[in-house]
Amino acid sequence: MTQVTESAALPRQARTPGAVRRRLAGWPGWIGYAAFLVLLAYGLAQTYWALGGSGFPFGADDANPEYSAFEHVGRARLAPWLAAGFLLSAGVALLLALPGRRRIPTPVLLGATAASGACVFFTLADFRILGNLAYVFMLKFSAINWTVINQLFAVVAVALMAASAIAYQRRTTDACGNCGRTEAGAEWTSPASAARWGRKAAYTAVAVPLVYATTRWAWALGYPLGISDKLWQEGKADHLWIFGAALATMGALGSLLTLGLVQRWGEVFPRWMVGLRGKRVPISLAVIPAWLVSLMVTIAGVMYIRLHFQGAFDNQKDDWGATVPETVWPVWGIALAAAALAYYFRRRGTCGHCERG
Repeated sequence: MTQVTESAALPRQARTPGAVRRRLAGWPGWIGYAAFLVLLAYGLAQTYWALGGSGFPFGADDANPEYSAFEHVGRARLAPWLAAGFLLSAGVALLLALPGRRRIPTPVLLGATAASGACVFFTLADFRILGNLAYVFMLKFSAINWTVINQLFAVVAVALMAASAIAYQRRTTDACGNCGRTEAGAEWTSPASAARWGRKAAYTAVAVPLVYATTRWAWALGYPLGISDKLWQEGKADHLWIFGAALATMGALGSLLTLGLVQRWGEVFPRWMVGLRGKRVPISLAVIPAWLVSLMVTIAGVMYIRLHFQGAFDNQKDDWGATVPETVWPVWGIALAAAALAYYFRRRGTCGHCERG
């Protein structure tokens, strides 16, 4: 008997790459509902924890509470607030998704979205998202922290909410839902203008991580720049400075890739890339990784700033090199995001939906 697979039973058009691209291109129509479902699911999870369920990942229940903004706040106090926050955010996402204009003023909806994002990015999420990424590359999935998994879920939830807010704002201002262009246009988004401010942003995004890497290279070479001799000797005995220099070098090399956002080789694959030479670099291949990195380094930098305000480093004033350089990472993240946005504006061309551009 001949068995018909599930994929074969689907209409041929539904299985083509073009159909998938069309669905993705229609994101303004479904992104708000996706945000609502994800936020609702996490709000219900927080409700479960608020009612006494096990596995609460934040605050005093965190495996590493010293990194948390709620280090001394237990589940009984924190989970109800998080449940209320995520459920209210789900309601806002649903209002953003529903067609037509809402009676609630647009600034209120957009302000609520911004507040939800700020709460997650600046309190729940921290540098461990960036750190656990290394475990993924090393295929050490068992080393990934339960709190980090929840941080990622929360970040994805509010990111979807932010995207739904963008779609809503475009819909209510008669802009194209896909590209955001209007009949009047905006000078700052033109290719010529984006090339100017994007170049400044890219150079800034290259410089900041190099400043950070300088301290780690100095330690590996035997110069305790910004740290006490005692700490340097302890790190030397454990070979921490060699490992730190290797990571800093990887970060520095990654930052140099940022130059591709303003250089020709970032638009057309260079000759030495066999099989790809001369082909145009897909816009998403440059923009999406840049935005993801910008988000992670910004979250990490904000965490270090928060810890400084919390006094976590008050007894390490002689070791400023280990904690201060990270506080400028938000500049790196914002500059990288801006450079990627400028790259997108320069290369996006004519919109296939509104035919503007």
